[in-house]
Amino acid sequence: MIIHIKYYTLVAVFLWYNYAMGYENLEKLIEVVKKLRSPEGCQWDRAQTHKSLRPNMLEEAYEAVDAMDSGDMKHLKEELGDVLLQVVLHAQIAADENEFTIEDVAGGLTDKLIHRHPHVFGNVKVNSTQDIIDNWDKLKQEEKKHRKSAMDGISKSQSALMSAQKISKKAVKCGFEWPDEKSLYKCIYSEFEEFKQAVKTQNKENMEEEFGDILFAIVNLARWNKIDAEQALLKANKKFTTRFRKMEEFATKPLEEYSFTEYDALWQQAKKAVQ
Repeated sequence: MIIHIKYYTLVAVFLWYNYAMGYENLEKLIEVVKKLRSPEGCQWDRAQTHKSLRPNMLEEAYEAVDAMDSGDMKHLKEELGDVLLQVVLHAQIAADENEFTIEDVAGGLTDKLIHRHPHVFGNVKVNSTQDIIDNWDKLKQEEKKHRKSAMDGISKSQSALMSAQKISKKAVKCGFEWPDEKSLYKCIYSEFEEFKQAVKTQNKENMEEEFGDILFAIVNLARWNKIDAEQALLKANKKFTTRFRKMEEFATKPLEEYSFTEYDALWQQAKKAVQ
């Protein structure tokens, strides 16, 4: 008990120190957004709701990720600011509706971080990163007692590929896993065969279902090899786009006029030019 009090006291001192040092810009941002939402503020900002801003939240998050991938820190700083604006805006909308404030958001997050890091703010001992992850999952499960199924808590707004990864990981935590990678490959091959049979019938609904099974099985192959399927596909998209642009540069006539053989030769040329 004394150890817990000691750590929580240190956290409190740390938070007070940072507050005392001042976050003028952050405080100013909160006040600016509050002003924009006020009767004396901006008509557009006052009209916004959680639902109307939903596309903005997604767009800004993706743009921030693009900035991370680019390695341009100046760009990342700007995009993180846009993400922060969305957070402050949503919190202000909630405050205007007497639901919660930005202070409540920060407080809830702080409590969650402290609770889920007992090896930092408590006396729990860990020997590996896996121990930390296991503790995190256990504590999260304790917090989410209202969830009845292992499949609860999966975002409905994220991409299908990201959802598939989440579903797969949740199932594995419950012991639903292939015994070895060989059996996983066998599953993937069988899904391809089932798709080929569906194609023969030309039943579009059945074809779509079987093709989805192929994608889901391949996502599991990525997970098995500790590969992020979403990132892998993003890289593949980028690589293909870069090579295709190079093909357009090398082309001596409209691409539509190329035969398959000419196309393949042009593709190989592009691949050599941009590894």
